[in-house]
Amino acid sequence: MPYIKPADRKPLDPLIAQLVKLLPEKDFAGGLNYVVSRLCAELLAREKNYARINEITGALECAKLEFYRRVAAPYEDKKIAENGDVYGL
Repeated sequence: MPYIKPADRKPLDPLIAQLVKLLPEKDFAGGLNYVVSRLCAELLAREKNYARINEITGALECAKLEFYRRVAAPYEDKKIAENGDVYGL
């Protein structure tokens, strides 16, 4: 769940903004993948066990699902309205 308290976001947001500025406008997927992978690797370096691996995997999966639910699905719905439904044929 990305909805942490505002006080917990405050120290993270400036660092995230810096990272975004460092990633290129186009073809940023490799850089984004690198950043996410390095974050996971650093968290794993603190403690490597099944519970930590499971926590990291779960956080990544939930972030993906929430991104799809909040961003991709509404975009897809807009495109269905504009271009017609494939499944409604």
